[in-house]
Amino acid sequence: MTRRSVFWFAFAAAVLVIAGGLSYLASGSPDGLDSATLQGCAVVETAAGEELSGACIAQHASEHLLASSPLADYAIGGHAATGGIAGIVGALVTLAVAGVAFWGIARSKR
Repeated sequence: MTRRSVFWFAFAAAVLVIAGGLSYLASGSPDGLDSATLQGCAVVETAAGEELSGACIAQHASEHLLASSPLADYAIGGHAATGGIAGIVGALVTLAVAGVAFWGIARSKR
């Protein structure tokens, strides 16, 4: 095996471990922006889902266009236990797109 292939195998393994393994260690708590927009409101669970009571900026927010996409909320189909798989899929898609872009750039310079 050449040094180049060893590097790429090690790189791929590191990407998969980071994207898949560390995804389960990520916090499920709101980040700074979510936390700031929720100040002054309380999140109430209802039969229809979560609703906000009180007065806060988040009450004026609406769902984004990709909220129903397969990898929305860093999970597959909204299942919280699939965060690692969603991380791996996202990393593989990113690597594929970057690989195709770099391959196209390299070919255009020839």
